[in-house]
Amino acid sequence: MINRFEMLTTGIAQIQKKIQKIKRLKMNSFGLKGAHVMCIYYLHQNPEGLTAADLSRKCVEDKAAISRILSELEKNHFIYYEESSLGKKYRAKVKLTLEGEAYARRISKVILKITERSSQGISEEERKIFYRVLSIISENLDHVCQELESEP
Repeated sequence: MINRFEMLTTGIAQIQKKIQKIKRLKMNSFGLKGAHVMCIYYLHQNPEGLTAADLSRKCVEDKAAISRILSELEKNHFIYYEESSLGKKYRAKVKLTLEGEAYARRISKVILKITERSSQGISEEERKIFYRVLSIISENLDHVCQELESEP
């Protein structure tokens, strides 16, 4: 049982570190930071726009980090805020500019290439099982967190 714990936690930590390194190295070649990748990716996947709160949930980042990322992306003309009837920037939808879309297409190609390379030697059936099991583990850990938070 302890061996499974070690394999899970070490494996996930190693994968996360490698993903962060790949993001950092590839984004440097675009003149961006690794933290920008997921925001650009999700905005590209949602052309109707997303709010900062939407991005925070999708990117699994806190609101302050998303706010900093969006500020940097806006300063570099990759995003713009849609006019909001509420007059609140944080509630307005964020969309990619034409320049942001061009970068997003380039980033998507890189993501596809890296995803394909990281899946080499894994059959489609194994990949489906892996993602199903990973999702179940994540959901189970969510339940554990909720239980621990409700303990006195």
